[in-house]
Amino acid sequence: MELQNTVKEALNALYHHPDDAVRMQADRWLQDFQRTLDAWQVADNLLHDATSNLETLIFCSQTLRSKVQRDFEELPSEAFRPLRDSLNTLLKKFHKGPPKVRTQISIAVAALAVHVPAEDWGDGGIVKWLRDEMNSHPEYIPGFLELLTVLPEEVLNYKIAARPERRRQFEKELTSEIEVALNILTACLNISELKEQVLEAFASWLRLKHGIPGSVLCSHPLVLTALSNLNSELLSEASVNVISELIHYTAAGNFGGVSAHMPLIQVIVPQVMSLKTQLSDSSKDEEDVKAIARLFADMGDSYVELIATGSDESMLIVHALLEVASHPEYDIASMTFNFWHSLQLNLTKRESDISYGNEASIEAERNRRLQVFRPAYESLVSLVSFRVQYPEDYLDLSYEDLKEFKQTRYAVADVLTDAASVLGGDATLKILYMKLLEAVSGHGNDEHKEWRSAEATLFCIRAISNYVSTVESEVMPQIMALLPKLPHQPQLLQTVCLTTGAYSKWLDSASCGLSILPSVLDILMNGMGTSEDCAAAAALAFRHICDDCRKKLCGCLDGLFHIYNKTVNGEDSFKVPAEDSLHLVEALSIVVTELPPDGAKRALEALCLPVIYPLQEAINQGPEIMSKRPSRQLTIHIDRFAYIFRYVNHPQAVADAIQRLWPIFKAIFDLRAWDMRTMESLCRACKYAVRTSGRFMGLTIGAMLEEIQSLYRQHHQPCFLYLSSEVIKIFGSDPSCADYLKNLIEALFQHTTRLLTSLQEFTARPDIADDCFLLASRCMRYCPQLFIPSSVFPSLVDCSMIGITVQHREASNSILHFLADIFDLANSAVGEQFVPIRDNVIIPRGASITRMLLASLTGALPKSRVDVVSYTLLALTRAFRMQALEWAKESVSLIPSTAVTDAERTRFLKVLSDVASGGDTNGLNILVEEFSDVCRRNRAVQEIVQEALRPLEWNLVQRS
Repeated sequence: MELQNTVKEALNALYHHPDDAVRMQADRWLQDFQRTLDAWQVADNLLHDATSNLETLIFCSQTLRSKVQRDFEELPSEAFRPLRDSLNTLLKKFHKGPPKVRTQISIAVAALAVHVPAEDWGDGGIVKWLRDEMNSHPEYIPGFLELLTVLPEEVLNYKIAARPERRRQFEKELTSEIEVALNILTACLNISELKEQVLEAFASWLRLKHGIPGSVLCSHPLVLTALSNLNSELLSEASVNVISELIHYTAAGNFGGVSAHMPLIQVIVPQVMSLKTQLSDSSKDEEDVKAIARLFADMGDSYVELIATGSDESMLIVHALLEVASHPEYDIASMTFNFWHSLQLNLTKRESDISYGNEASIEAERNRRLQVFRPAYESLVSLVSFRVQYPEDYLDLSYEDLKEFKQTRYAVADVLTDAASVLGGDATLKILYMKLLEAVSGHGNDEHKEWRSAEATLFCIRAISNYVSTVESEVMPQIMALLPKLPHQPQLLQTVCLTTGAYSKWLDSASCGLSILPSVLDILMNGMGTSEDCAAAAALAFRHICDDCRKKLCGCLDGLFHIYNKTVNGEDSFKVPAEDSLHLVEALSIVVTELPPDGAKRALEALCLPVIYPLQEAINQGPEIMSKRPSRQLTIHIDRFAYIFRYVNHPQAVADAIQRLWPIFKAIFDLRAWDMRTMESLCRACKYAVRTSGRFMGLTIGAMLEEIQSLYRQHHQPCFLYLSSEVIKIFGSDPSCADYLKNLIEALFQHTTRLLTSLQEFTARPDIADDCFLLASRCMRYCPQLFIPSSVFPSLVDCSMIGITVQHREASNSILHFLADIFDLANSAVGEQFVPIRDNVIIPRGASITRMLLASLTGALPKSRVDVVSYTLLALTRAFRMQALEWAKESVSLIPSTAVTDAERTRFLKVLSDVASGGDTNGLNILVEEFSDVCRRNRAVQEIVQEALRPLEWNLVQRS
């Protein structure tokens, strides 16, 4: 009683106390209370208590529902019957509401049925029990109907802590009782005020894999009731849900496929088609129109393969879907978008289901179908293109509204690409060009009046750029001639710039491309001087054009460098944001790559010059001022070097450049080694220099490695490890580099293993852990001859064992991949020779590693990590076979039988035994995942398993 009063007081404080701190304290107390064993009795008592207020009833019903779902195993087996009876009494008590309380009680009873097999439930299982209760107590039917509705929904409710095997068994139990359930619902149809609730319950049962033939359903009273309700004055939402579920069921591809359900389809389709006139009925409520549109969209999505045959009947559905697509409300029109995509895939895919004999016949049938659907897709282009137009009040749009508008544009762009796939890009372009002419001719003298329609059409033209042939010569030259004449309204100019960039391949291939390029570059320069958004679009377009027209532009280097220098020097007339200026750096670097070696060397110097100057100036100001500079003032320039080294594909020229620049880079390394952002930027630039130059780097690489090796000891920057892994990848197999690479990896790993001595250290330094084990995996692949025989290899394995359960995703994955690489060593010809050394290191630690992997699998790591852990465990088992199986048996035996049954233990070990015997591993991941689910099914079980497998600290003895 005292605890019941405390719960009431806490709820009163939670909902009514003026002090936030008190409310938070009450909330925490109530959450903790819900996890206790006492919560069962207290919640039950308060629900039966006639004096409990609504807040108490809602909280206690949620608590009881949660306890049944998650903590049913806390109760002794003899508690089931009293619990069932109590919940049944509550269901009757609240049969008229409050609805929130009744729903929670219904879910609790359904969850109880998931836990308890039908034979233990008694009375022939829950469905027959429910039937008998409804027959005995007809006055409580509304409450029982809600239970009947939620029952099949609980099959897929993974909040319920049921074992996977029991969940499957529950689904079978319900499926076997579907006839009883439908009979109950049919009997309830006689109560007119419950008709809506009955149909909702029917829709819920239809979601089960029930296997009732279409020939039976087509004349079933429940189906006929739903169909007749479609035409009633007040459209029934439940009827729509039933018909929607029936449509999905007839197309599910099981239980005999579409042909077996044809009797049902032939009943549904005409009834839905009779609703077509209501789509354009202005007197109809918008929600009703949305419901009707949903049925048409469901028919389109589900019967797309039948529709793709192009029969007269299927075209009636297509025309109805075009009508939905033409609806002024975007939310309604967009319901059809998925259908147009699916139909396009069906019409254009090569492995079509068309079976018309030889290849020529199949091709002829495919072309016939494409011709049948051409008019529909031509109409679609016109119906969707206007939806991308900026609204008149676009300047006043909130952030959320603007985000939604952009998503609409992306969705429409996808529909246009579907149309272009069916019609061909050139034909789609012609339709859009006519709309562009229409928009432009509407300008008159007011150049800003109709920019929105022109911009919208250009957006659509840009969307289909990948589908327009590069030899199109009828429309594209006219569009390109029109672009410079359009007004310089910022949004329009931004889209003009992006459109020119989108057609860069056409500019390169077109016979008139070279003559058009100067006017295109003028447009882009205008864009760069208009606004930041325009400038960003122009920079991106500039990159695309330089990428695709690189050979044509080699003769225009002076003009390109003029644009580049103005941007990089940050001249006021250009408004290119710093991030977007990298597009121009990349663009020029791509063009420079096309030059012969001598020209490339000079051009590379010209590229570097405006980037060197501000860095040199910063260094010349002295260490004190340099150390106070914000990182951004340095990284903006260093990032440009990264792009230059990445995209100028002249290894010797880049090697010479990095050698000349090394004093500047070294000065920044020395003066800013404490600054993570600057170091990351600098290491990125060095990485690309190493990647492009390769073995041309000569002495510079030695100086670079010496620098990062020395600085890592002092500053522990993770990017030094990342840069080292790039060096390992390039130089790992080069015998001439063996000595200094061996010194490098030993120094880096020795220092890292001294840093990462506990799980707390891994948690505090996840980036170091991530990059350390990425580097270790690279060493396994590219220089096992230096790494595996070294003294750091066993230390690193010990280090990985300490950090294996770190919660940081990337760090955890890197450790697991490193261990998997060790176990998979014999898979490579190079690695095979080092297997004896590996075995000497792993076998003494095998039992501990296995135990840690099992702890990770069963809850020490998040469920999203199970795939990686599972692969690592199976790799260990493949490598060490029966020995690994013994380690696993030893660890699994530690788990108490309250958490895992002997049968579940045996099934899991059988998986590992099959792997150890060299058997087929297909499908084994699912069984491993099931074992993981069993051990994670609720908090209490997970804690029991973790306590057994995972001591708070791994007391690992360092072994040499």
